[in-house]
Amino acid sequence: MVAGLRYFTDRSDDGAAGAPLLDTVNGEELMHVQPAVSIVLGNHPPESPGTLYISTKQVIWLSDTERTKGYAVDFLSVSLHAVSRDPEAFTSPCIYTQIDTGDEDDESENSDSESNETFDLSKITEMRLVPSDPNQLDALFEVFCECAELNPEPVEEDEPEEHNWIFSADQLGPAMGIIDGVDQEWDSSQTHFTTIGHPNGDHDLARNVLELQINDQRFEDAEEMESNNRNGGQQ
Repeated sequence: MVAGLRYFTDRSDDGAAGAPLLDTVNGEELMHVQPAVSIVLGNHPPESPGTLYISTKQVIWLSDTERTKGYAVDFLSVSLHAVSRDPEAFTSPCIYTQIDTGDEDDESENSDSESNETFDLSKITEMRLVPSDPNQLDALFEVFCECAELNPEPVEEDEPEEHNWIFSADQLGPAMGIIDGVDQEWDSSQTHFTTIGHPNGDHDLARNVLELQINDQRFEDAEEMESNNRNGGQQ
């Protein structure tokens, strides 16, 4: 899928204008056809009336006078659609849409001076569809809503955390060897510690944690021996 608005010229040979060729192999179906619709891209002047095709995947506008002129946008790139009847917002009632270009760093295309043949579609973030019959707006809006529901935003998998802080006892490897090397009489099965993972395969953190636990055990043993010696000396 190409994010944002794009040129569309794939037409069938049927009829003078030619209907758009859809991706029927992957289940795309034509949902609505609305003739006599002008298109307004950004702040550019309206195009001559053409035919609007709404499929289960995309919105396509094809010129009735120039067979090589057409535009399309996938529903996944339409971030907002609404009916606009406010004359202060636009001179004619229309379907107003906002388009996600997929590039947050790019500024939108707002120049009125450039010709329609040269402006950059990848920067167009607003599109208005103006039917010659304003009474068709509500029907168009309903079709937009229905097709938008067929194209929910894909759920992104949770990105892996910067550090994986969980590993098995087998992965402790060298760190477990510290226990055997320092105190053979210490029964590691009697210890109750929480395993902590290491970032990027570094065992140092696990090693340090276990060394602290070993030292804690030694202090406890030393205190116990000192207490026994005192009690023995008093007897």
